[in-house]
Amino acid sequence: MPTTTWNRHHVISLADFTPAEYNTVLQTAASFQEVLSRRTKKVPTLQGQVVANLFFEPSTRTRSSFELAAKRLSADTLNFAASTSSMTKGETILDTAKTYLAMGTDIMVIRHKEAGVPNAIAQEMDRLGVRVSVLNAGDGQHEHPSQALLDLFTICTLIDRDRPNIEMLAGKKIAIVGDILHSRVARSNIWSLIASGAQVHLAAPPTLLPKLFAEYIYSEKTDILNGQLFLHWQLEPALQDADFVMTLRLQKERMTAHLLPSLREYHQLFGITRQKLQLCNSNVKVLHPGPVNRGVEISSDLMDDPEFSLIQSQVTSGVAVRMALLYLIGSGKT
Repeated sequence: MPTTTWNRHHVISLADFTPAEYNTVLQTAASFQEVLSRRTKKVPTLQGQVVANLFFEPSTRTRSSFELAAKRLSADTLNFAASTSSMTKGETILDTAKTYLAMGTDIMVIRHKEAGVPNAIAQEMDRLGVRVSVLNAGDGQHEHPSQALLDLFTICTLIDRDRPNIEMLAGKKIAIVGDILHSRVARSNIWSLIASGAQVHLAAPPTLLPKLFAEYIYSEKTDILNGQLFLHWQLEPALQDADFVMTLRLQKERMTAHLLPSLREYHQLFGITRQKLQLCNSNVKVLHPGPVNRGVEISSDLMDDPEFSLIQSQVTSGVAVRMALLYLIGSGKT
């Protein structure tokens, strides 16, 4: 395990993560990746602690990954489903969180369709003076820190499996393609990749990558984004000589207006195919946070091709990275 001191009590956003914190997560995840390769995949690190997965929004990969990560660390888990909870009777989100607090919860993993909910719960826990940590598992169109960290881990361990660190991405060209407007994954990935020194190229139709998005991003961290973040309303410039391509799901459930003529036209212009990858570096790899709309964001044959696709590796990396996060914010409570 890394010996770097970890002082972060909550993980809500990557916007203020330091390079040292990124490397601590990567190196801790690498240690747990080794644990997961053993016959006995369980360690007693968080034995006696309670991890509550409060998912107010449907999820398969993230929820299952956090649950498995907690169990691999020997924590007890509580799983919340909004459709079968007292929220259907009028209970508020903060009251729900306090209920789980009263049950002895040590870590709350929060997912919600509205931005800011994990932060609001974290602030309430701090106000109450309790030592409960909150981990953002995706909130609205804000951020999805653990997904960006597992993407970072997937890329870095491809370069060096045993000693992953963000410095190895300096100067790499990484294209993020798709529904950037609605994507919390894109926002978190921008922070992590910029901190790594990568050149980040965003590509999407103007309706899914408006100028307002760029103004928002630049207003957040103008000092570090200059010369590292590029916007394209055509795919080809973003793919030219790219080392990695992150394609994003078209989030139809978040679209309240008709932002695209058709899914077929989107695939023709922005869908990732073998032919379009010829513009990239010869060793290019493709990532997707899932779930995938096959034949829309990425061609089905490319998605299943291990020569190019890192999609299954991302799912595997997710358990190790989430073990690392739970360990880092939970180890001080043991």
